[in-house]
Amino acid sequence: MNPLDYGKSFVIGKAPANEVRFWVESRTRLIDDRKGTHEDYLQCGSCKSEDTFADRDLFLADNYDFLPVFGPECGIVFRRKAYLNEGYRDVRPAAQWWEGQTQHLVEQHGRLLATNADIREATYANETIVAQVEIGDAISGLRAIVECPVKTMNTHRARDIYQVDTGPVMLPDLERHECNADGLRLAYVAFNAPEFADFVVEVPTEIGEGPAATLVHHFSERVTLQATNRLLSLTR
Repeated sequence: MNPLDYGKSFVIGKAPANEVRFWVESRTRLIDDRKGTHEDYLQCGSCKSEDTFADRDLFLADNYDFLPVFGPECGIVFRRKAYLNEGYRDVRPAAQWWEGQTQHLVEQHGRLLATNADIREATYANETIVAQVEIGDAISGLRAIVECPVKTMNTHRARDIYQVDTGPVMLPDLERHECNADGLRLAYVAFNAPEFADFVVEVPTEIGEGPAATLVHHFSERVTLQATNRLLSLTR
């Protein structure tokens, strides 16, 4: 698939009371090879909980991270507080979030960076680079392309190597669900080779010891997956 131009892609709510615009931060395309269909899930930039259009005190006292994801039928809002909270993951029909959404997505033809040298030179030239990580499950017959702009790129000239570290993205479990959004989790992705990707997934995580121990949502579950990784430059 042609990559998104992430500086120009947005999701806009239809509700007259708040035609909110969200910047698209990553896209996960879930592909059903048995049916020959696919669904795109757009993960948008995180913000903080707010009292929208109030006269003052705009941020809520018990504040939390607010991150929305929009799909063709279902959408998710992640609300992450400083402690393990109910309502962290809220899945609803997409039409129930801001009375539906309008998608403004700009795709570009990407130039494939075929070698480590290509990747490094595009990095040094300050080109816009987008990653596509393709994973699949032969048992379920599902594949996914996890796409995101590369925010952090590590390079080593003498060793001719690179390493992508970026996120958040939506990582699917590649199981079959009545609502495909139920199989999506927040993660960060890293890779330095074309055939595998490492993810660190946000899950309930224990911190502290003894009576002071508690649970929070944190990126702590590490997952390694066989993958086909592509890096594309959008700079012409």
